[in-house]
Amino acid sequence: MTSSHAREGGRNADSAVGSAEKETLTAAGRAGFVARGVVYVLIGALAIQMALGSGGESADRQGALDRVAEQPFGKGMLWTLVVGFGCMALWRGSRAVLSRGPRRKVASRLLDGGRAVFYGSVCWGTAVFAAGGGQGPSGNAKSKDWTASVLEMPYGQVLVGAGGCVLIGIGAVLAVRAAMCKFLRQLDLGATSHRTRQVVTGLGVGGGVARGLVFAAAGVFILIAAVRFNANEAKGVDATLRSFTHTPAGPWLLVIVAIGLILFGAFSFASARWRRL
Repeated sequence: MTSSHAREGGRNADSAVGSAEKETLTAAGRAGFVARGVVYVLIGALAIQMALGSGGESADRQGALDRVAEQPFGKGMLWTLVVGFGCMALWRGSRAVLSRGPRRKVASRLLDGGRAVFYGSVCWGTAVFAAGGGQGPSGNAKSKDWTASVLEMPYGQVLVGAGGCVLIGIGAVLAVRAAMCKFLRQLDLGATSHRTRQVVTGLGVGGGVARGLVFAAAGVFILIAAVRFNANEAKGVDATLRSFTHTPAGPWLLVIVAIGLILFGAFSFASARWRRL
């Protein structure tokens, strides 16, 4: 009897630990989606100002952090974003390593692992900025520097071209999946009203398509840099967004894309509330 009670107590303890671990990771994921939403909303707002000729900051993550730092209690807000990005890296990393199930294939784990590394680097860069370490190179400068470094490698032109094609493919997949409402599979909207589901769906479609378009456009510039063997052709998010103003649609295409990025930020907030984590 004593042995049976001991085993039962051990199972209950393990269950409690597992439940606490899941709750912690769930909270981390939701915090990460909120941080992502803040940055996308700010990037979209900066892009609109850019299109209207009144924006001074870059319409990328660094520009968003600059805008946050300018606000009252900006330092505290920056550190809150640091925590949020760190939480996103933790949640993505846990999905890559700990999650189980028939759908958790190697490709899915690698994708989550890559996202964990990305958000870890974003967390570190934001922490350095919040601690007063300076802005560092802009996103456009980083893109050109990385492209130049790869072009100098053996078969560098092929590698850069392949990277551009991959980015174009990612952007296309993001846009198509958003247009097909694939994201709804990851949300728990069963208890919400029809109106709420319509709004969340609209945010996901509009935001996801705009996000995919920006990824694909950035990939096109990297591919051009490879073809012309010129790293200066590569562009970061800010320069990619500015390029939309050079189309026949003029600044209005950038306004549309910027609104889409704001919608994606709002969709990230919805994901923080209703995503299955």
